[in-house]
Amino acid sequence: MRKEDKSAIIAQLGDMIKEYPHFYLVDVEGMNAATTSALRRKCFQTGLKMVVVKNTLLHKALEASEVEFDGLYGSLKGTTAILFTQVANAPAKLMKELASKKQTKPSLKAAYAEEGIYVGADQLDVLCAIKSKNEVIAEIVALLQSPAKNVVSALQSGANTIHGVLKTLGEKAE
Repeated sequence: MRKEDKSAIIAQLGDMIKEYPHFYLVDVEGMNAATTSALRRKCFQTGLKMVVVKNTLLHKALEASEVEFDGLYGSLKGTTAILFTQVANAPAKLMKELASKKQTKPSLKAAYAEEGIYVGADQLDVLCAIKSKNEVIAEIVALLQSPAKNVVSALQSGANTIHGVLKTLGEKAE
């Protein structure tokens, strides 16, 4: 590969690292074409961008970045694919789903999610538990609505009670 081509790939990777706030380094060594194609299809369906890249080029792109990725460098061994995402837990959920189907690959090498570095396949459960921005907003809205719903419910039940009492008193008078 020519030096110009390598520089272009490093620049593209750098742009993708800036564009996507989260990415996972995944071991895809030994996967055949059919399995890799199925993985790419699932990634596309879930909004992930999968890129298979040389470790040395990725290392240089990470070094050129403004963020410190020192913890990820040890994971750059073997065949590496990068899963770029806007939602921090989406790749972890996909990998967990594949693991439940008894597929050993892809396996997690490391991840950069929510400005934290996670190294090792044992971190998959932690990454699955990370809540997306939309999930956090939904929880906050639900918490804020709960007291208001209780007040409205109490007022409605009180109105029904008062209505029942007035109706009963009105019928007794006749």
